[in-house]
Amino acid sequence: MANGLPKDPMLLLSVVNTKLRDYYHNLDALCDDMNVEKEEIVNTLKTIDYEYDENRNQFV
Repeated sequence: MANGLPKDPMLLLSVVNTKLRDYYHNLDALCDDMNVEKEEIVNTLKTIDYEYDENRNQFV
């Protein structure tokens, strides 16, 4: 991904969940701040069977 996020789904999972835990109150805030399409993250992580859980604010 051109925004500095890793392309590898497992690395992306780790980075995004860490950022969600430490810096962002939801996925939309992360995407807005990092200038990345939400669907790009969601679709990439869906390939390894992870989906965003709004209540937990993480991909599970």
